[in-house]
Amino acid sequence: QVQLVESGGGLVQPGGSLRLSCVASGRIDTITRMGWYRQTPGNEREFVAVLRWSGDIDGYSDSVRGRFTISRNSAKNTIYLQMNALKSEDSAVYYCCVNSGAYWGQGTQVTVSS
Repeated sequence: QVQLVESGGGLVQPGGSLRLSCVASGRIDTITRMGWYRQTPGNEREFVAVLRWSGDIDGYSDSVRGRFTISRNSAKNTIYLQMNALKSEDSAVYYCCVNSGAYWGQGTQVTVSS
């Protein structure tokens, strides 16, 4: 199994920035992809960004491309989501996942509001 712990969420004003972190532990050797999804109340979980454990970035959703950056620190078994130019519609619970949803973190709340 793989355990995931997210952190870094919070309240930020429109136009601001946040960096989310997700630390993986357990069967790291089974990880091929890690990514970020987000969910708002009453809606399905939405893809945000994903990268391969090798470090190659697989892609971003159209809604965040150019504003968000996914990255990895292999020495710390951690991925990050740098979020810039945040908008109110980015408000959601952000989840880290492994291998297209095989494992999920507990989520971290991001609220963009003035």
